[in-house]
Amino acid sequence: MDAHEETHEARETESPTGSGGDSPSRVAWNYRDTSWSDGGDVVGYEVLATDGSVGTVHEATGDTDRAHIVVDTGPWIFGKKRLLPAGTVHAIDHEARTVTVSLSRDQVKAGPDYDEKSDLDDEARLRHADHYS
Repeated sequence: MDAHEETHEARETESPTGSGGDSPSRVAWNYRDTSWSDGGDVVGYEVLATDGSVGTVHEATGDTDRAHIVVDTGPWIFGKKRLLPAGTVHAIDHEARTVTVSLSRDQVKAGPDYDEKSDLDDEARLRHADHYS
């Protein structure tokens, strides 16, 4: 088994709920700076990737080990929504009403579609965390 297979296998056995210290899954689903979520609701804020705007925040949660934002990409990728784990958030500016993520536009575009009607169960969370880690 090569190193990539070992890493993938380890991810498959990790709980997406983050039990067991600061595992990659735990980090992915929590904000880097917990004070960011203290400034109020970020719904409607513009989401900035490393190379430009990707849309606006449609939904957000600060739940421990489950925090994320849902980005409405608008016409950019045909109105699709993307769920971004909180660990991808690099900064929140409440005055400018922006959320900056540590992803490129292409990374967001290539992400799994977000389905509002399905539950965000452990399997779905792992799929999103794997894509953005």
